[in-house]
Amino acid sequence: MAPTLGRLGSLEVRLATKPKDIKRAQRLRYKVFYEEMSAVPTPTAAMLRRDADVYDAFCDHVLVVDHAALEHKPFRAPKPKVVATYRLLRQEMADLIGGFYSASEFDIAPLLERHSTLRFLELGRSCVLKPYRNKRTIELLWHGVWTYIRAHGIDAMFGCASLEGTDPSRLALPLSFLSQQAQAPDEWRVKALANRYVAMNRLAPEAINPKTALHALPPLLKGYLRVGAMIGDGAVVDYQFGTTDVFVILPTSRIAERYIGYFGADAERHAA
Repeated sequence: MAPTLGRLGSLEVRLATKPKDIKRAQRLRYKVFYEEMSAVPTPTAAMLRRDADVYDAFCDHVLVVDHAALEHKPFRAPKPKVVATYRLLRQEMADLIGGFYSASEFDIAPLLERHSTLRFLELGRSCVLKPYRNKRTIELLWHGVWTYIRAHGIDAMFGCASLEGTDPSRLALPLSFLSQQAQAPDEWRVKALANRYVAMNRLAPEAINPKTALHALPPLLKGYLRVGAMIGDGAVVDYQFGTTDVFVILPTSRIAERYIGYFGADAERHAA
């Protein structure tokens, strides 16, 4: 498929096409996860100042670049700044590497067995540079992902969504809200691995103010819920990244038509 997936003003969403593009995505991930947030880098990551793992080579990488913000390096032509990224792992590529990244936290095998005729896509390593964390950038990211999903005939997408912090008791409000209001039915439910399982339903329903709970959710997770995503059973604490992760599953059939029209490949406001 074509590298360019869409435009919105000076912002372009596109696929990485060469190793240098992937390294730029990895540098952005390092900046957000390790410098801004509380992730703990390995010695190699700290030396290279890149967030990288074995999955990167098997994934497609969606980038949002800003043509109004150029990066200048000695002896090189200026390049538009990478301001957001998403990592996409198709099922056939996951099979080559021995499984999905999410399987280190959640038992996804029963989900894949129940829906053996469907094509799955794992979304991960999403991050946006702080000045660009707004509706405009996230909309463009979603447009890029949706264009990719249509091109590859994906039936359902899933991944880990992170809440900042490693103390579930401090996240009782958003975790309880997700458990009570957005948990997937049995057909789509995925459970956290037994040795990593953290209960999500920590508050009585009457103790939850939905508006306050929604405000406590990261923008990306709120966006998932808005388009029809569902949440798995149990959270997982990721001490390396300083987060508490929940499983998100979104069959494409659940995405409301109004969002398909808004984010879809034919949306004029995002046309390439």
